[in-house]
Amino acid sequence: MNKIVASFFARHKFLIFAALILSLAYFLTRLFNIMELPLFTDEAIYTRWSQIARYDASWRFISLTDGKQPSFVWFDMVFMRFITDPLFSGRLVSVFAGFFGMAGMFFLGKEIFKNTKIGLLSALLYLIYPFTLVYDRMALYESLITASTVWGIFFQILLVRRRRLDVALILGFIMGFGALTKSNAFFLIYLFPLSLLLFDWKMKNRIFELGKWASLALLSTLMTYGFYSVLRLSPFFHIIKEKTTIFKYPFNEWVTHPFEFLQGNLNGLLSWLIEYSTIPLLLLIFASFIVGRKMFVREKLFLLLWFLIPFVGTALFGRVLYPRFILPMTMTLLILGAYSIYYIWENSKNRLLAYAVFVLVLTFLIRSDFYVITDLARAPIAKADTDQFANEWPAGGGVREIVAFFREESKDKEIYVATEGTFGSLPTYATEIYLDEVKNIKKRGIWPTPAEIPEDLVKKAKTMRVFYVLNDSREAPVGWPVKLIAKYQKGIGNSYMSLYEVIPNR
Repeated sequence: MNKIVASFFARHKFLIFAALILSLAYFLTRLFNIMELPLFTDEAIYTRWSQIARYDASWRFISLTDGKQPSFVWFDMVFMRFITDPLFSGRLVSVFAGFFGMAGMFFLGKEIFKNTKIGLLSALLYLIYPFTLVYDRMALYESLITASTVWGIFFQILLVRRRRLDVALILGFIMGFGALTKSNAFFLIYLFPLSLLLFDWKMKNRIFELGKWASLALLSTLMTYGFYSVLRLSPFFHIIKEKTTIFKYPFNEWVTHPFEFLQGNLNGLLSWLIEYSTIPLLLLIFASFIVGRKMFVREKLFLLLWFLIPFVGTALFGRVLYPRFILPMTMTLLILGAYSIYYIWENSKNRLLAYAVFVLVLTFLIRSDFYVITDLARAPIAKADTDQFANEWPAGGGVREIVAFFREESKDKEIYVATEGTFGSLPTYATEIYLDEVKNIKKRGIWPTPAEIPEDLVKKAKTMRVFYVLNDSREAPVGWPVKLIAKYQKGIGNSYMSLYEVIPNR
């Protein structure tokens, strides 16, 4: 047995060493300064759902009340059993999901081009890709759905090449999990026929094997819908469809203006792709169709279409768009980039040129990574994300300080905390997440902020300290009997979180 193990390590020592380096680098980049990023509004919502679902089994499908699938919440519930900080717990879900995503990139790159080095380069690009770095460090759904997409594509390739029942069953589980994570996992079903580009059409018994593939693909698809049907146990299942119409046009609306928003959406999506991917990497992806252009033609086309079809579909039907919508579909582009790097490195007669290409791509990506880890507010990535996560009203600048202030104030006396907003409100959910079990703190959300201060706040101020948290760049309404305790700027933007104390009438 020892000889077998020794032989295995001797034959695969480079791969094992590379895997260890990639793993170490992954966790260093994802965990370093991970809690310096302020709480984001959506993170607060998902974290609060996870807290509620953890302690109340009847609310395990709580995310469906807002049309969101529950898998992230279910994972976070488990992590919360071992992690004290609720936000850190949710972010760790994404960290581990991203690690599986990086591993999937290795297997996907290796399998489609039958080359271990391309697999390692694919994993490396995932590691240093600013897009994945941002979302692997946040308590959001994106890392889970990206990992599901990567592994789903990998097993679809295995299925079309090997046509085995065990592969179909594993694929069904992966796609089913994806469907329980986000609706865009259904692209794995919609684009299933693309894998036929990799089918061996020259084999003698191709009709029989094609029928075998179709049967197995149908099994995987039925499994996916079987997993998804679990959500029908909740009376809130229908909200998924309602929520989807907020972000994309349903077909009956789209046909009335099919191309009206296409140009604007494409401009936005392309700008986000360029800002996250950087020009050198995109040129390298484009070069994959030039270098070795007669090699792996179908494989390259498969990877390109896996990006183009969802990308154009998102532009066609998108009503409200965010950069994170295109993250999963960019994974196949990274595989193409890895192919170009490998080909240039292996076939270039000028080693200096090969080094220059590699260094140029790394420099632009790592520069963005450095800012993402140390100063997200100034990071050269999509402005829509720096605004949301660091510089504008959805960002949680000031949450940490205000929570600490309330903890200190409530140590020996009762206080009352009013926060701007109810459902989805950052200050309201933040106080519930971190202060829900503090007995000396009574709290409620207020929405909208009225022109005149609510009477109950003035009455309570006569017997205890009463505070109001305003999550906006506005000042407290004129005439409110309050004094400003602190004001916290969000990143480098012009938005603030303000803490006021209500002054009692004497």
